[in-house]
Order: sequence, then C-alpha cells, then structure tokens
Amino acid sequence: MNDPESLRDEDIALHVAASIAEIDRADWDRLAGASPGGRPGDPFLSYDFLQALEATGAVGGGSGWHSRHLRLDGIDGRPRAVAPVFLKGHSQGEYVFDHGWAQAYERAGGRYYPKLQVSVPFTPVPGPRLLAAPQDVEARRILVAGLEAMVRQGGLSSAHATFLTERDVEVFRDAGWSLRHDRQYHFPNRGYRDHADFLSTLLGRKRKQILRERREAQAGLDIVALTGPDIEERHWDAFFAFYMHTGARKWGRPYLNRAFFAEIGARMADRCLLVLALDQARPIAGALNFIGDEALYGRWWGAVEERPFLHFEVCYHQAIDWAIAHGLARVEAGAQGEHKIARGYLPVTTTSAHFIADPGFRAAVDRFLERERADGAAIDEELETLSPYADRPRTT
Repeated sequence: MNDPESLRDEDIALHVAASIAEIDRADWDRLAGASPGGRPGDPFLSYDFLQALEATGAVGGGSGWHSRHLRLDGIDGRPRAVAPVFLKGHSQGEYVFDHGWAQAYERAGGRYYPKLQVSVPFTPVPGPRLLAAPQDVEARRILVAGLEAMVRQGGLSSAHATFLTERDVEVFRDAGWSLRHDRQYHFPNRGYRDHADFLSTLLGRKRKQILRERREAQAGLDIVALTGPDIEERHWDAFFAFYMHTGARKWGRPYLNRAFFAEIGARMADRCLLVLALDQARPIAGALNFIGDEALYGRWWGAVEERPFLHFEVCYHQAIDWAIAHGLARVEAGAQGEHKIARGYLPVTTTSAHFIADPGFRAAVDRFLERERADGAAIDEELETLSPYADRPRTT
C-alpha cells in the first residue's frame, strides 16, 4: 500500500498516523469520550490501551496489524475527529469472520490482503469507531469518506468497521457500506440488590442449575477478585500462564505477550478486574475483565487445571456478582457462546460495516449477507425461547 501522510477527498484534508504516538493523548481520549481531564468510558478506546498494543508488538512488526489511524484536524489545528484504523495482512483477531470472502476473492484472481480494519485489535467489544464530538455528524461522514479514499489510493480490496454503535452504523449506512449482523451475550443488570435478587428472577430449574454449578466450581477453592494496586506482578505472571496455556490450545498462537499485561498493569490497573481461582493459595485459573463507566467487559481467561464448571464461575458468575455490587448496567462477556444464556446473559445484536471496492465482488458479498440475515433471524427466534428469566426479557 502507498501510505500517504495526508489524504484529500472532496477538498477535505485528512492525515494518516502510523502510530498512535503521533496523536496527542489528551486529544485522543477527549474524542474517545472522556470528560474534561478524564478518561474514555470505554477502556479499549483509551490511548493507554491502544498504545500498550503498539509498545509491546501486538500491533506492528510481524503481527499483521499496522496502525493507520485516521485524523481530521479542526480549524484550530487540534484533532476534530479520529478513527482507530489498521492495515491488515490477514483476518485474525477480528471476531467478524471474512475468511470465506478472502478465499472467494482470491479464487477469482483478486488480492484481498492487505485490507483496512477499523476496530480495536483482539477486542470484540461494541463501541464508537468514528471518534468525534457527539453532535459532529459531519466529521464522522468525513472520516468515512477518508476510509474510502485510503482504499482507493492504496489499491486495497476493502475496509471493515466492526462492533459499531448505532450512531456510527447510521453514518456507514448513509455512505452505502454493506451492513452485517451477528450476536453476543450480555448480562443486563436490572437494578438487582445482590446475586440472590438476580436469582429470584430466574425460572426455578435455571436457578437451581446455577446454584449447583457454583457450588461445585467453588468446592475446595478460594475465588478472589482483584483490581488496582491489589494486582501484583505475581498475579500477572499467573494469569499470563493461564492465557498462554488456554490460548495455545484455542488459537495456536496467542496474540499477546507478557509485556502487554505488564503495560496494562502499569497504565490501567484501576480499570482491570482480575478474578483468580486459588487451590491452597496456588492460582489455577483466572479471567481478566476491564471496567468501563457502564459495563464490565470480560476479555481473556485461562486455566492450568480442569475443574467442573470453573470456566462459568470465573468468567460469568463472578462478573455478574461484581457488576451488581458496583452498580454497573451490564456485563459484556465477549464473542459467541450460546451457553451463556443459561447463566443470565441474553442475545444482543452486533453490527459491522464493509466497503468493498470491486463492484462485482460487492454484489456477491451483499447476496451473501442477505442469506446470512435470513438465517440469523431464524436463529434469533430460537434463542428467544432459551431465556432463563421467568418474565422472558430479551435484548436486541
């Protein structure tokens, strides 16, 4: 790809940053939703999180993720809008799967990679991707036009914006991007006083199931939830061992290294919730969550010993306990997993937007998405019947 330092599309000048370090931290966090002097409500969009990825090689080098953040400056010379953009040499670590698109395009003689990805790497958490003041719709439209210009000028196949908020969906829809829907499972905190209050809203058999599996999971173990300065280097060492052990089995090559967790511990410990399962003080499993202004986000988990129901306890039940105790509106438990429904998590629609440069391939992708939506509607109807709640609430 020819990497221009600036783009001009319809007389609008935009700048491409090959590192987040090229953008002032205060400006980035301000546009990502921070209050004056504060920090973004979404921890993954914070300068600290994205810079930690770059600083530790999870992004850049041979990772296949290369920062190409898009910046629109205002008349005062300060950034008016930014977008977290990456040049991708593969489709790993995205959680919106387009491997089939890549194979089809290359069978037809095209070159799918590199492509543009507008997202937070390795993080299937819905959030803003067009970062600007809430009322500045024009700036968001300019960013989308800039993404299209990056595709055209770089000779790329496509651009993909994943896990979008509805505000951004509207802008991409108006620009004619193809929309794709999937689902996650989130726990809605409906003002519960405590875990028992939550359990009282469930069907009897579901309540008994949760009580039984929590009792079996906790047998002989101590479960601790750590945040801030209570997370010590020995805890990060233990968690990284879990992450590597489980990640190697699931993905073949885990995306993150020990240095990343050290950076997160140094920069964002107050936004981390580390749940550990201890067998006579020896850590055997753990889950790392991130704390937002409104939600608790479950991200990575691992274990070095198998215990019945331990995954559900450490990842899902403990997260619910903590969110209720701290008044958070929901728990977002990451990608996929219909098994989460029985633990109180309900289906939530996620949306991505896709710009395909080749008109013929764009038409083929749109036909695929139409069939996928029809299949998804049937799945959603079936999932609604699985709600564990006595009054059958559902999220959309």
